[in-house]
Amino acid sequence: MSWLTMPRWPAITVGVAIGLLECLTFLLLDKPIGCSTAFTRTSGLIEKALRGNAAAEKPYYRLFPPVIDWEWVFVAGIPLGAFLAAFSSGTFRIEWVPSLWTAIFGTGISRRLGAALTGGFLVGLGSRWAGGCTSGHGISGCLQLALSSWLASAAFFAGGILSAILLFSLPGR
Repeated sequence: MSWLTMPRWPAITVGVAIGLLECLTFLLLDKPIGCSTAFTRTSGLIEKALRGNAAAEKPYYRLFPPVIDWEWVFVAGIPLGAFLAAFSSGTFRIEWVPSLWTAIFGTGISRRLGAALTGGFLVGLGSRWAGGCTSGHGISGCLQLALSSWLASAAFFAGGILSAILLFSLPGR
């Protein structure tokens, strides 16, 4: 069981494990793996807590009811799993500003936090517009051979490459 304490698993191992998890999810739940809908449900739960059942009457929340479902628990398990993996491998540490960011943009935490929050907001907004997130399209949708998912995944990769080039490869940075 020493493989559980490895700091990094081989990419092929992780890919196969995710593929098997996806197959198991389809087999047991007849649903694809995805994350963005859980965030939609969370916003509905927050609004429901503040406004009562009026939130559930909105057309958007009729499509995505504000409930805690299996996908919500799955998403909640992601940071828990990440913590357990980092802790068991001995690599856990709290790092507010990663070394690569520091080397290029400096040690200022407010700039890093602003970039992270802005990026997170844009990814969430884009995933709702695209009808799914990177896991929903890139794993589940591509597995089902959905053309929209293949196009979305290509756009995810192109956007990621372009962002990395703009942030970390421009002269003078």
